[in-house]
Formats: sequence, structure tokens, C-alpha cells
Amino acid sequence: MRVLILERFEGTMAICEDENKKFFAIDIGELPTGARVGDVLVISAEGEIAIDPKRTEIAKKKIRGMEDKLWR
Repeated sequence: MRVLILERFEGTMAICEDENKKFFAIDIGELPTGARVGDVLVISAEGEIAIDPKRTEIAKKKIRGMEDKLWR
């Protein structure tokens, strides 16, 4: 299983980053419906891509905390 964060969209590609700061381009057509920037994606051994809502919320809270510290 691979875990990626959806960083941005470039044309027809979704640019994702893994925990080792490596970037991957995934065709937008392969993403789950409703995938958005900031979502945590889990890719199974079979190649199925799913959004992990729990990990996504944790990541978003972490980013909000960092933003709050930055703007204080």
C-alpha cells in the first residue's frame, strides 16, 4: 500500500507526494470521484486508488496548526 497527498493539478495530471518527498503524476481519470487538493490517497497493492478521509482530516488539521503558528 502506498500513501500519497494530492498536491496540485497540472493539466490532465494530479501531482502527488509521498512520505519521502517523491512526486508522482497520476492521470486525473484514475482518481476517485471528488478527489481534491490536500486529500490523502491510498493506493492498494492491486492499484486501486481511494481517498482516506481520516488521514485527510489529520493532515488538514496539521496544516491549519502550522498556518496558525505562522500568522500569530
